[in-house]
Amino acid sequence: MKHTIIDSPIGELTLVGDGDVVTGLYFPHHWTRPDRTTFGPRDDAAFPTAVEQLKEYFAGQRQEFDVPTRADGTDFQRAVWAEIAKIPYGSTATYGDLAKAAGRLPHEVGAAVGQNPLSILVACHRVVGKNGKLTGYAGGLKRKQFLLELERPPAAELGQLW
Repeated sequence: MKHTIIDSPIGELTLVGDGDVVTGLYFPHHWTRPDRTTFGPRDDAAFPTAVEQLKEYFAGQRQEFDVPTRADGTDFQRAVWAEIAKIPYGSTATYGDLAKAAGRLPHEVGAAVGQNPLSILVACHRVVGKNGKLTGYAGGLKRKQFLLELERPPAAELGQLW
């Protein structure tokens, strides 16, 4: 295991992994971040592809990630995370939508979403509450709002004047 820390518009991001495989991406004060002692030594040269793609994402130049990842969790959690990965850039889905796809209750899906170890890479910020309400995000609602706004098309693309 090793980790690196990168700056981003939403604060430092800690990427954790094994070899070239990213197994975690965490914010400061992340609700479900594992103990830092499990991250292994810091290596500022680790995960160069993930680091570059995250920079491109925050610059508005990337809509999908193509980096090796592994998310450790239960079968149910991994199934929910796979559903999250299907939500397109610039779109959202509700916990209810995911619950229907997974055949479970929304609160069960919410618990699995909250355990996603690959924030941003598996875009759980795209999961919203009923009627589009922003609810729960391991990095905090301000970060969730920022990420959703980052993915919103410019007004001109929507045919709006401003």
